[in-house]
Amino acid sequence: MRHLISLTDLGAEDLAAIAARGVQFRHGRAAAGKPLEGQIAGVYFRRTSTRTRTAFTTAALRLGAQVIAYGPGDLQLNTGETMADTGRVFSGMLDLLIARTSDDPRELRELAEPGGMSVVNAMTADEHPTQALADLTTLLDRFSALEGLRLLYAGEGNNTAVALALALSRFSGVRLELRTPAGYGLPAGVLEKAQTLAAKHGASVTELHEPPGKGAACDFDAVYTARWQTTGTSKADPLWRESFDPFRIEERWWDGGAEAVFMHDLPAHRGEEVTAQVLDGERSIAFEQAENKLHSAMAVLEWVRSERP
Repeated sequence: MRHLISLTDLGAEDLAAIAARGVQFRHGRAAAGKPLEGQIAGVYFRRTSTRTRTAFTTAALRLGAQVIAYGPGDLQLNTGETMADTGRVFSGMLDLLIARTSDDPRELRELAEPGGMSVVNAMTADEHPTQALADLTTLLDRFSALEGLRLLYAGEGNNTAVALALALSRFSGVRLELRTPAGYGLPAGVLEKAQTLAAKHGASVTELHEPPGKGAACDFDAVYTARWQTTGTSKADPLWRESFDPFRIEERWWDGGAEAVFMHDLPAHRGEEVTAQVLDGERSIAFEQAENKLHSAMAVLEWVRSERP
C-alpha cells in the first residue's frame, strides 16, 4: 500500500508529481472520472481542523469515494483499545484513512501496519506533510517551476516549517531561509536531514535566529509564516511572546519594491505573527494557498490509491 505519513516516505519525483497534479485539479485540467469510486475513506480527526478536514473530505467525495467521519470521542480507543487493534479493524473495512491523531507519529505507523488501506497523515506535532504539498502546489502554480525558488520563513520551527524544509530541499536551486527565535527553531535532527537532502539535490536550507529587517522580502520570491501557537501545543516560557515579536511580518519587509508573495498556512492571528495589512494586502496569496489544500488533497488521495509503477 502507498501511505503518506512523512515526506521522507516520498521521493522528489513523487513530490513534483503530486504538486503538478494539484495544479491540474486547480485549473480543471485533470482527467474526468471517479478514480476512487466504490472506495470508502475514513476521516478521523482527534484535533481541531478547518482546512485539512474539509479539504480531504471534499476531495474524497469529488473523486468518487464515500466517507465515514470520526470525531475524537467516537472510537473504542477511548475505552482502552490499542491503536494497533484499531488499525487491524479499519484495514478490513476501509480503503483509506486520513487521520489527525496525537503528537506521536508512531500511531499512524500502527494504523498502517496491517495493510489493506492507505493512511494519510493530516498533521502530527512533528510534521504537517499535506500542508507542504499544498504549498508546493501553490508555488508551482504561481511561479511555473519549483526549482530555483527563494523562500523566507519567519516564526517558530513548527510542524509546518519542518514539512517545508523536508519538501523544498528536494528541488535544485531552491534557497530556503528560516528565521526563528532562539530556542524555537527546527529540531536538530530535522535541520540536519533537510540540509543533507539539500546538498544532494543542489538546494540550500539555512536557519538563523536574528529577525529580518526592513526590506527583507527583496531577496525572496515568497515570505511565509505560521501561527506562533501551533494547534494543540503550548510553550513553557510565559514570556515567549517577547522572543517572537521581532519576527512579526510587517509591510516594511516589502520596502524597496519587493515582489515577494506572502504565504500563511492559516489560521492567522492578525497583529501577532503578521499584520492585517500584509495578510489582507495585494501580495498575500494565503487564501489561495488555503483553497489549494483541496486540490492537493485530491492529488494526494489519487496518488496513495494508485498502483506503484
